[in-house]
Amino acid sequence: MPKNVDRRPTLADVAALSGMSKTAVSMILNDRPGSRLSADAARRVRAAAEELGYRPNPAAQSLRLGKTKTLGFISDQITVTRYASEMIRGLLSAAKEHDYTVLIAETEGDDAKIADEIQAMIDRRVDGILIGLLGARMIDVPQTPHDVPVVIVNGTSTTEHASVLPDERTAGHAMAKLLTDAGHRRIGVIGNNPRAVSSPRHSVTIGPRFDGIRAAFAEAGIEPVVVDVSDWNPDVGYTQTMRILDAHPDLTAILAGNDGVAFGAYQAIAERGLTVPHDISVASFDDEELASFQRPGLTTARLPYDVIGRTAVEMLLGDRPLSAMLIPMPVIVRASIRHLS
Repeated sequence: MPKNVDRRPTLADVAALSGMSKTAVSMILNDRPGSRLSADAARRVRAAAEELGYRPNPAAQSLRLGKTKTLGFISDQITVTRYASEMIRGLLSAAKEHDYTVLIAETEGDDAKIADEIQAMIDRRVDGILIGLLGARMIDVPQTPHDVPVVIVNGTSTTEHASVLPDERTAGHAMAKLLTDAGHRRIGVIGNNPRAVSSPRHSVTIGPRFDGIRAAFAEAGIEPVVVDVSDWNPDVGYTQTMRILDAHPDLTAILAGNDGVAFGAYQAIAERGLTVPHDISVASFDDEELASFQRPGLTTARLPYDVIGRTAVEMLLGDRPLSAMLIPMPVIVRASIRHLS
């Protein structure tokens, strides 16, 4: 039977071409367990479906299974950033592997719109909802039907929804330990943010990051020079590195709050006529794209947004328990740390 380009092939078409009943065709194509159909019958049905170009009707499957095979992803101004694209790529990849479609909405940074977007997703009968945040913080999430699970991606909620976060404390400990293991004892830390540490509405990860840093230095018996800041960007990194080198010219290493701060530190160090890592070692967090293009390359702990997105989908679809999960931050070792011992 030739393909009919005027209409979509149906289950009845596959049944007619394969010589099987519609019930048998449905059981084979939907991989229903417990059937006594032969391997030859399954081969004939699948060959007929391929010849006709038959694909199951998602609407019909939705009515039969009570599932739409659709997930909702609500973001807050993150769809145009590199980290957002990694998160979305990870969740789309995981969804595709499970034959799910993802609907995407954006709140434009206005948390008051979260409830409206959630309702819009529920109206479209999604099977689960992901709420993705650029800055890892705590948000309010309205109650949803019990059969529509919610996972907070890179954040938490006041009502303790399932969440996926980077394991910042372990990363903080690891980056500080890299410096102490390399023999550094006079170390400056640029980037402690008291407001962020004290307010989960501002951040739920900066506090753990600096807890890990402090723990590693304490284990090594080191008291670092800590500089508080109100923001993390290259301007701050440049200004504070100049100041810390004026006040503590004996420093041999700087641990930056993030890569942006580290980029500013690189510039300040160069303007002082010093070099990384011969005079000052530098380590950081996030692994922004430019970190690998610094000369020398910046040693940093990577924020694994692709894995975070994938893990959130797996939680919604039952491959992982709905819980609070921490994702390891890989340490990317480049050439910015000098070994003194």
